[in-house]
Amino acid sequence: MDDGSRDGTAGIVDGFAAWIAARPGVTLRLLRNGKNRGKGYSLKHGVLLAAGTHLLLSDADFSTPIGELPRLLQPVADGECDIAIGSRGLAASNVALRQPIWRQTMGRIFNRIVRLLTRLPFKDTQCGFKVMRREAAAPLFRAARVERFAYDVEILVLARKARLRVREIPVLWRDSPGSKVHAVRDSLAMLRDVVGVLWRERRGAYDRLEPLGEREPA
Repeated sequence: MDDGSRDGTAGIVDGFAAWIAARPGVTLRLLRNGKNRGKGYSLKHGVLLAAGTHLLLSDADFSTPIGELPRLLQPVADGECDIAIGSRGLAASNVALRQPIWRQTMGRIFNRIVRLLTRLPFKDTQCGFKVMRREAAAPLFRAARVERFAYDVEILVLARKARLRVREIPVLWRDSPGSKVHAVRDSLAMLRDVVGVLWRERRGAYDRLEPLGEREPA
């Protein structure tokens, strides 16, 4: 997904897509927003155009390497859960390269506020590595409204409303020093979006989302 980027990433992806085009059974497609719309908007765009059985949401910098995919894919594919989210916050998580201490502190504060406001049980909602059943995820993304970084929280709130099973799984993670996320400005914007999610939920904006699962959410 190219969210109006100005570096050379889109060209690299286009070149790689051309390289693999001749290989049967392999398809790579770059989606373009045309202008910067935000991470949440971009993922919604991609998810609603996806056709596979399972979806992998992964940051392009591979802070969580693709080799961690089986950890999340197996429980979803085996029917143990509908959504598996990678986590840096569990005891078994392997944070090989940590963020600067001030970013870690901001992240912990944000997570505690999110858990307090939403009552979500997860230690880490923001890790950019998640696997979902497409049939379960598509209604959530259709109902989602957050266009930027707090999309994770909205999707997890919607998953709870839909009674989907969500599992938090420890993963290997390395900080990407080139991150363009502003720790203060973007954290405040995310909190504003989280409050917006709770406001919409309270006012019944998500009530058309039918329960998709029979069991209580994990």
